Amino acid sequence: MKKWLLVLGMITCILGVSACGSKEQEGVSWTDMSEDEAIYYGEQTFQNLMMICSGAYETEKAQLAKADAVSAAAFSSWESAQADMGDYVDILERSAEIREDGFVVNLKVDGTSHDANVEIVFDDEVMLTSLSVNIIYSFGELMTKAALNTLLGMGTVFVVLILISLIISCFNFIPKIQEAFTKKPKQEAAKPAVPVAAAPVQAAVVEEESDDLELVAVIAAAIAASEGAVSTDGFVVRSIRKRR
Repeated sequence: MKKWLLVLGMITCILGVSACGSKEQEGVSWTDMSEDEAIYYGEQTFQNLMMICSGAYETEKAQLAKADAVSAAAFSSWESAQADMGDYVDILERSAEIREDGFVVNLKVDGTSHDANVEIVFDDEVMLTSLSVNIIYSFGELMTKAALNTLLGMGTVFVVLILISLIISCFNFIPKIQEAFTKKPKQEAAKPAVPVAAAPVQAAVVEEESDDLELVAVIAAAIAASEGAVSTDGFVVRSIRKRR
């Protein structure tokens, strides 16, 4: 029962629903609030935030984050800042600014690794509207990050330019590749038009003509021998047909 009452008190303080202080402070509104009173509200909210994010109230934190977007953003900002800030040590500086629509409390928090500025904003109804944690980096760390970002950006640009130049250089090979692919079909289409069997046909014709002349000479010699002629000059061959 005590645990739930404690959680309820922390949630109430974070949301700014009830006042945190003595009876004299209960009647104080944000219009006539002093800087010390505003700082008190801010410190109480920050202390309750750290207590909820300590790990002992995970169920309650999840329920509160689900029900209230402002609290969820505050939890996320504090938890993400702890990675660079380290463990909480103490509050070094405190300041508050009273505005027409509410007030803002700034706390400089000391951490084991880095310091941080915590900005807590309340509206005119003393309701928490935002809580952000900003890590304070040294000049050397800021310059190192800037140099790394510059190198990363320039490196990305140079890599892209190199890739573009390689792609452009490949354009010279595209016509050659196209020409190589277009020549092969032309050569394959031209091959069937070449008369491969032309030479053997001519040889056969010459051989047949030589055989016919020999046959004519033999027949003429036989006729001349039968007629008792000395030569075959006076013979005329009208037609010779070879029977098979």
